[in-house]
Amino acid sequence: MNSSLPAFRAPNPVERVFNRVFGFLVGLGLGFSYNYLLEVRGRKSGKLYSTPIDLLELGGKRFLVAPRGRAQWVRNAEAAGEITLKKGSTRQRFRLRPLSEVEKAKILKAYLDRFKREVQSYFPVPAGSPPEAFRELTQHYPAFELIPL
Repeated sequence: MNSSLPAFRAPNPVERVFNRVFGFLVGLGLGFSYNYLLEVRGRKSGKLYSTPIDLLELGGKRFLVAPRGRAQWVRNAEAAGEITLKKGSTRQRFRLRPLSEVEKAKILKAYLDRFKREVQSYFPVPAGSPPEAFRELTQHYPAFELIPL
């Protein structure tokens, strides 16, 4: 497996513009049922940052995966210990529970299978791969269970 995956895959200029526009629309309440605007306080600045995310719901639980790796929102969320998901005028606060490496492989597979169109380019294995294919990837993709506050 590719152990040389970067710690973070930065968005290109087009992706940055798309994320900003799409984040604005999701913040207004538009988008699919799994699209939310993640809000988190900066660990140094205290400023509120937001980014659009795809929320995985599986077995009655909610999971957050960082397909680009250790993005700023991941580091801020880990430092804060909580995040807010916004869609329209609704806001929900959650505590983060980091997933173990064993749990993460199953969640990464489900995430890629569910959101293939949006995130396949960030994974070195194709959607539909067996669970074993994700075992060596777990260290490259932060993933959390969301616990309502």
